[in-house]
This record gives sequence, structure tokens and C-alpha cells, in this order.
Amino acid sequence: MSSVTVTCDATVQDRVALVEIELIGELMIAAAAASEERLSPDRIDELLDVDGRRRERSAER
Repeated sequence: MSSVTVTCDATVQDRVALVEIELIGELMIAAAAASEERLSPDRIDELLDVDGRRRERSAER
């Protein structure tokens, strides 16, 4: 029998996963701070920067 050794480099980062984790974190913080029971779809879109306004503002700086 042969054995297979699997190595994992802990320094490898999945940039997409990191961005998704950050966005989920922002949603969780906003939901916890919201006075209403649920975030509206418009508020979720704003937090997720669906229209790109936040990116445009940061690019201007």
C-alpha cells in the first residue's frame, strides 16, 4: 500500500472568501444594530455596495 501525504499551506489566502466574510460581518453588525426586526432589501443592498457608490467614493480619495 502507498500512503498519500497532504500538505496545507496556511499562508494561502482566498481573496474572494475573505471579502465574503467581511461582507457577512458587516451585515451581521448592521442587523444587530437595527431597530427593526429585519433589514430591508434596500439597506442590504446599501451595505453590500450593490450600486458601487462606496467603491467610487474610496477611489476618489
